[in-house]
Amino acid sequence: MVCMLLTVVLLAACSGPQEGSTQATQQPKKELTFLFNFASQTVDPGLDYTPLRAGVVETLVKLDENVKIQPWLATQWSSKDGQNWEFQIRDGVTFQNGKKLTAETVKQSLERSIELNPGVKQVLRIKSMKASGQTLHVVTEEPFPQFPSELVHPNTAILDTEAADPDKKPIGTGPFQVESFTAGTSLKLTRYDAYWSGAAKLDRAVFAFNEDANARLSAILSGDADIVYRPPVESMDKMKQDNQLKLDSVVSLRTHELIFSTKRPLFQNANLRKAFDALVNREELKDAIMGGQATVAQGPFLPDFPFVPEYPTRKTGAEEALKWFKEAGFQVDNGKVTQNGKPLTLKLVTYASRAEFPIFSQALQSEAKQLGITLQIEQVENYEDYLMNDTTWDLGMYSPLIAPRGDASYFLNVSFLPDGTLNYGKINDESLNKLIYQLDQTVDTAKRNELISQALTRIHEQTYYSYLVHPNTLVVYKDRVKNWVTSKSEYYMLTNQLDVEAK
Repeated sequence: MVCMLLTVVLLAACSGPQEGSTQATQQPKKELTFLFNFASQTVDPGLDYTPLRAGVVETLVKLDENVKIQPWLATQWSSKDGQNWEFQIRDGVTFQNGKKLTAETVKQSLERSIELNPGVKQVLRIKSMKASGQTLHVVTEEPFPQFPSELVHPNTAILDTEAADPDKKPIGTGPFQVESFTAGTSLKLTRYDAYWSGAAKLDRAVFAFNEDANARLSAILSGDADIVYRPPVESMDKMKQDNQLKLDSVVSLRTHELIFSTKRPLFQNANLRKAFDALVNREELKDAIMGGQATVAQGPFLPDFPFVPEYPTRKTGAEEALKWFKEAGFQVDNGKVTQNGKPLTLKLVTYASRAEFPIFSQALQSEAKQLGITLQIEQVENYEDYLMNDTTWDLGMYSPLIAPRGDASYFLNVSFLPDGTLNYGKINDESLNKLIYQLDQTVDTAKRNELISQALTRIHEQTYYSYLVHPNTLVVYKDRVKNWVTSKSEYYMLTNQLDVEAK
């Protein structure tokens, strides 16, 4: 009897309390898979936006949902003359390897980005920097009142420059640290417990890529993904009927546009650009192709920005297009356009990660065919490099973030100055250049808005681009996902607040 009691006691001592303790400590891991529509080939923050979107790195300042800049790794900043700046770097922040964030580490990171990325050098225009403790002194090449807003740019994000393999495993200050990266496939992340703003609610996350909209939809329906960016608009009803899914549709800061290559002699003719601008059917793109998830564009910016001019009523259609073809010096006979007696053949390029672009290209091809014009459509990989370096295309589809800083300065500089990093059409307009240079040195907000308005009017008159629609950002996610915010800026996606209910 004594032996039996001892056995019971020993069993209870060995199994009962210990098993209960194990159950208390083994909480289910919180994991999430985010599926994005554009694949990254590197996660070097100086070259790619994904590390910022994935919560690996952070910038000195960030945008709120009203497109206003707010402190982030910098707590405050000031300048008396718009050229000599002083930034206070947040104290108590560490990189994911435990190294302290200081003004010197910020200086080294910005210097690296400037050396690595010509676009960063162009937008920051830094002449010199000096670090002292948590204070960073910056001198710009000339008075540059909007300088702090340029530090929103994801390619200015701060990393530890002494860490190895920044293109595969950057060390930043964000809530997630890189576990592994496979180019074009996924970025795997784990929580950084010492994150300065509070450890992430998720234990792990996967930031995956797939340019096929239908494949992204399949992933959310099958449970392989928890959040999917830009699912196919034609499947909205199907997604709405699934009570385990939530769907966000937010007006974005992007503008779909048709680019005209002024490298090609034909498109140096403004009247030819106006002819194609009249030919595009924006309503068809918005309603038939994008399911109403867009707003027809009058210009590059949404109309509620204070610097947007009052555009004249747009005239479109085949008859209007034919009028401009005549003005451009082409022959028009029985509704058909020829050049020196020969049919016109042009090359239109597009890309896959925007599902509506190949479809819209075919619609434009059909419209052009009615006028006897052949548009040869080519779908291109590494699209931005192609647009910048290839000299054989005539028209191209594109969708830039037009107002990532809440100001038009960045957009005008990179899209229209001769050395602009997004000036794919190779535009070089002396009158427009002067307005942009003047804008860059103007502090007064009212004067800046007037200069921007003049620049936008000039762009409209010359029809350097055909602005099509402002697309909504569509995001579908499982109902177990908590605290997801569909950001207008498209910069901040995986945050320390993002959470999931345990499966």
